[in-house]
Amino acid sequence: MSADTPRRIVLFRHAKAEWSESSDHERPLAERGRKDAPVAGRWLAGAGITPDLTLCSTSTRTRETWKLAVHELPQRPKTVYEERIYEASLGELIALLNETSDDVSDLLLVGHNPGVHALADALSGEAEGDLLPRMNRSGFPTASLAVLSFNGSWKSVEHGVGRLVAYWTPHD
Repeated sequence: MSADTPRRIVLFRHAKAEWSESSDHERPLAERGRKDAPVAGRWLAGAGITPDLTLCSTSTRTRETWKLAVHELPQRPKTVYEERIYEASLGELIALLNETSDDVSDLLLVGHNPGVHALADALSGEAEGDLLPRMNRSGFPTASLAVLSFNGSWKSVEHGVGRLVAYWTPHD
């Protein structure tokens, strides 16, 4: 696969989590989150998105979200549970994307706000229709998905490199 291959980044915010006495990292999904996560998986399948690789935060709520969503996909991608996604800054998330092998054309990242929203906004140099203002108005609610396309190597991912081609929330 050449460095100018068309690629997609799918950013997936975890589904709704419960507030609990346990640490933030260990918060489980709420009932609504357990309902929304498979719906997000069905949206991915319906959009024809089957990632080559999924990077998922190690938090309980992101792992539960991905476990429920991935069952809706026609094939299960390789999944790496990446502790650096939890509480990552925008720069740390871009650095993580830059480490991706160029053998990967479609990457899905399951993470948290504000990082996931900041990453979607920062990478979106262009957007189809009203997707960018709609995404920014919504604040990227739980279980939302943003799909960005770009050409080039993962090492070239930086501000403005992508085109926002889809944005979905479970309660539109």
